[in-house]
Amino acid sequence: MSPRAGNTGPRTLAFVESPVQLLNVLEWAHAREPALGAGLTLVVLSPNDPMTRGQLRRMAELAREDGHEVRWEEARGGAAAPFQTIGGLAGLLRRADRVVLGDPFSRYVQLLLTITKARDLVVVDDGTATMEFVAQLARGERLVRWHRKGGRPGPRDLVFAPVSAAARKRLTPSDHRRVEIFSSMPMEETPVGVTVTANTFAWTRDRFGPPRITKGADMVGTSLVETGVVDGDRYLEAVRSLAKAHGAARYFAHRRESADKLHRLAVETGLEVVRPDLPLELIARRGPIGRTILSFPSTVVHTLPLALSGTDVRVAVCDIDPAWLTESASPRAQGFLSGVTGTARDVHRLSAVSAV
Repeated sequence: MSPRAGNTGPRTLAFVESPVQLLNVLEWAHAREPALGAGLTLVVLSPNDPMTRGQLRRMAELAREDGHEVRWEEARGGAAAPFQTIGGLAGLLRRADRVVLGDPFSRYVQLLLTITKARDLVVVDDGTATMEFVAQLARGERLVRWHRKGGRPGPRDLVFAPVSAAARKRLTPSDHRRVEIFSSMPMEETPVGVTVTANTFAWTRDRFGPPRITKGADMVGTSLVETGVVDGDRYLEAVRSLAKAHGAARYFAHRRESADKLHRLAVETGLEVVRPDLPLELIARRGPIGRTILSFPSTVVHTLPLALSGTDVRVAVCDIDPAWLTESASPRAQGFLSGVTGTARDVHRLSAVSAV
């Protein structure tokens, strides 16, 4: 791994916890060149999930090839790890002029925000959660992930509430702080004073492709079952029906999908399950990729048309039938998922398939 950052500290310090966040930091840096200059240090707050770690390591290699320094933190490597990580980063945070982050809902990131004195804060996409973050910030609401909204705060939420409130205040522009959101997501509400910059995936298109396009269809997986939003049996039947209707052969697994679910899916649908080693935007741009990409409501219905701009690939999104939702799903879930689909540009919208 890269050596620890020097005593002078970087001008720009970026924190990422997922491969998509790291990709979007690279997109942001590419859009800022040459004005960004030297000094971008990427801090990876590594999760424990093996697939996520693998993709992060691949993305870290690409970041180094672009000339960025990468600092890998085993941020979840035991009970003492968070304290060691935050303590080790405190000096860098206090010296940084700009902080870039990918998940403002992350408790780790919220803790780090209470330390930094940076005058510039940049939020890059962490998928569709960015849409909810912007709306909550605009309305002055507490920061809660969309699939949890509507439930009662747990004991940990109550203990952490002052930190979350302080982080939200830091993410609100003031005379002493500029806030930018770098996103490919649609923004219905823009917080007062926040600068919104469009992420066009120019770095991805410059770095990879154009891809070789096959005649068939590919399907994109989702972690809606793992987050407790969609019933597992209903999801499996929907995948089977959609694949049969469109002749899909491959299923690109989401990094959070469980091994048991994927095994069952492969056995019962006949789809070839692919575990990508990079974010799907890069996999698709690198190719080969099907002429049609099938997806349920997710980030990729917004990002893939941008990454594949100039190709003949069609992205088709299938709505989530309300009957697929679990009893424990947030009351906000159906409306949010419908909004993800309805606001997507340059996609073909499919009706919900039968899943009985």
